[in-house]
Amino acid sequence: MPASEGTPTERSARLGRFAWLADAQLLALALASTLIVVLAGLAQVSFGTYSMSLVGAWRAVFDPAVWTDPGVLLGFLLGEDLAGALGLSTAADLSRETLIVWNIRLPRVLVGAFVGMNLAVSGAIFQAVTRNELASPFILGVSSGAGLAILLTLVVFSGLSTLLPLVAAVGGALAFLLVYAIAWKGGTSPVRLVLAGVIVGTVFNSLQTGMFFFADDIGVVQNAIAWTTGSLTGTDWAQVHTILPWTLVAMALALVSSRQLNVLLLGERTASALGMSVERMRFALSGVAVLAAAASIAVAGIVGFVGLIVPHVVRNVVGSDYKRLVVGCLFAGPALLVAADVGARLALSPTQLPVGIVTGLVGGPYFLYLMRKKERLGEI
Repeated sequence: MPASEGTPTERSARLGRFAWLADAQLLALALASTLIVVLAGLAQVSFGTYSMSLVGAWRAVFDPAVWTDPGVLLGFLLGEDLAGALGLSTAADLSRETLIVWNIRLPRVLVGAFVGMNLAVSGAIFQAVTRNELASPFILGVSSGAGLAILLTLVVFSGLSTLLPLVAAVGGALAFLLVYAIAWKGGTSPVRLVLAGVIVGTVFNSLQTGMFFFADDIGVVQNAIAWTTGSLTGTDWAQVHTILPWTLVAMALALVSSRQLNVLLLGERTASALGMSVERMRFALSGVAVLAAAASIAVAGIVGFVGLIVPHVVRNVVGSDYKRLVVGCLFAGPALLVAADVGARLALSPTQLPVGIVTGLVGGPYFLYLMRKKERLGEI
């Protein structure tokens, strides 16, 4: 036996670290979520102003002219400029169906999947940090800060509109820092963080409403409403290139932080007794959640309730262990948002609704269900 394989005990210990991935309920959730994403994505790329059959859409997605030519494929995934810098030719004779699917419809599916993934994981982290299962990515003022920054840019600093994604991310991060400063009193607590988030969110939302009265162009108002409601209309590969790197970083950090999230759930005293610096860890994990939420806001605006619904659904299926919960959110988040976006785009065709309206219509009743359930359990 090669020495590199180690003793049977060592091999069992290594396998034990990843045994949770073989959980039957987690695998079932992952497979069901993947199936939903595939079916919803297929519907998304099939229907629209230019309709095609499901078989035709499937063929366009897997067109050999794209998949067998590294230049064309990387031109879509990385951008033509970067592919050209690598010495690859992005020129190809593609069919009309392939161009429509790859240039217009497929990027929307990918952005929806990444946004759902980020919001779900962000919500799960905030629920651990605040020890509040009704928390969401926007409980600490991230959405209100990003929304106010977007409106200020569109109404007052319109010359910076090309930097809107960056402005949204910076606005959300600054709002989070303000919340943390308000909640600080020789340290923070979950209750003070939530209350500070409500304060900042209320003030910033009022300022957002007031900003509409200073807009002279109705087009600016409509654009701002789309951002503050949450919409995937008009997304293309530029949004994919914007959100992808931040998603990879945020998801990797969330996965490696699952043990710390489990410890935080035990309470501050227990976490401190186990050697954790509670304040530093809470701030760092909140930063990961803000990063994930800001990445979503930067490309899709403020999509509500995903970060509240998905962690609860996943928790009911796989339990409260954050090793399983984070992985489950990686699959369930995209399933919810891609399916919701199909409804937003096709329900009133040719009129397209912002996806945030659909998630709100789903999330509102679900939030009420959670509240009533906790009342019955005596938690509220």
